[in-house]
Amino acid sequence: MLTAAPEVVARPILVQKYGGSSLATPVRIKRAAERIASSRRAGYDVVAVVSAMGETTDRLLTLASRVARDPAARELDLLLSTGEGVSAPLVSMALNELGVPAVSLLGFQAGIQTDRRHARARIVGLTPGRIERELAGGRVVVVAGFQGIGEEMEVTTLGRGGSDTTAVAIAVALKAQACEILTDVRGIYTADPHLVPAARLIPRIAYAEILELASAGARVMHPRSVEIAEANGVQLHVRSSFVGAPGTMICSEEVIMEDRNRVRGIAHEEHVARLSVVGVPDRPGIAAAIFTPLAEADIAADVIVQTASHEGVTDMSFTVSRVDAPQAERILQGVAREIGARTVLAQNGLAKVSVVGSGIRGHAGVAATMFGTLSARGINIEMVSTSEIRITCIIHADRVNDAVIALHDAFKL
Repeated sequence: MLTAAPEVVARPILVQKYGGSSLATPVRIKRAAERIASSRRAGYDVVAVVSAMGETTDRLLTLASRVARDPAARELDLLLSTGEGVSAPLVSMALNELGVPAVSLLGFQAGIQTDRRHARARIVGLTPGRIERELAGGRVVVVAGFQGIGEEMEVTTLGRGGSDTTAVAIAVALKAQACEILTDVRGIYTADPHLVPAARLIPRIAYAEILELASAGARVMHPRSVEIAEANGVQLHVRSSFVGAPGTMICSEEVIMEDRNRVRGIAHEEHVARLSVVGVPDRPGIAAAIFTPLAEADIAADVIVQTASHEGVTDMSFTVSRVDAPQAERILQGVAREIGARTVLAQNGLAKVSVVGSGIRGHAGVAATMFGTLSARGINIEMVSTSEIRITCIIHADRVNDAVIALHDAFKL
């Protein structure tokens, strides 16, 4: 008599991303391994995406600067990718020491394919076959985040915070039940808790709001990871790697019932530079002539302001990261000559401070409160930019801490 084989019930998949601070020491690596083991005992197949240990990436950048003034982007990517290449096998070793079968994979072994841009690559495909085979074999898979493989087997990196993107992309490819972003704080706060002790943990926040916070300088999530999560309906749970308490759920705005009509958070970004192209001929195509070369150099322009035309000329000002400012200025010098602009001016020592929240829509008082608060503290506003759910002011960098604290208090966060 033939009997049917018992049906194998697939275990739900949990993707966990561990940040560098969660892996900074051997003790913390062991603690992360214990947490992964606990999740596996709870019935999950686990994929752990890991960042480089502690300040490894910064140390590698410093090392590169000591041997080359302007290291080639390809070589820098190959160097920086080694940070995650160290932490992944260490976490795997710690898991095996606990009796939990585990295997570590570099980005290309995990099937992460990117475009060819070094330092800011985007994931263009993910073939999870190797990960699926390892999970089916009963192993935890530890993936080196932040990295992938481009054309001609070139190692690429995804930019600062890119391990978030790795984790979300894997969660989408595997149809994971959950994706956790584990860090050294409990979740997402109304402001940087290191700067504002009274900052409050936000239990739930919409994709659009966290995108604006991240783009405005809040070091909470890599913007690309949120874009991928929203496009694929993946809820993200940002929580502490050190305690078991719930953190912040990032989800669609429709499921958020509380705090609909208020500012949700204050973000700030230091190390901002302003570039101004002065005396620009006011004719069609000039804006494209200015910004297209910057885009081709992968330089992101923000907070763009054009003055009113006077006698056929205007001024165009915008902000960039201070790191990108020297290259942007060189590009604009050439552009200015081509379009007949008078000169290019550059100013460092600036910062961005932003208020973000879906409740900003249709509430004129938010702008008035922000501007009035900064004025009362004697903080001059250099430039202003807005979106539906964000207001950003460019101010002097030495006043940014004062601005964040004052705005957090003014909006009663």
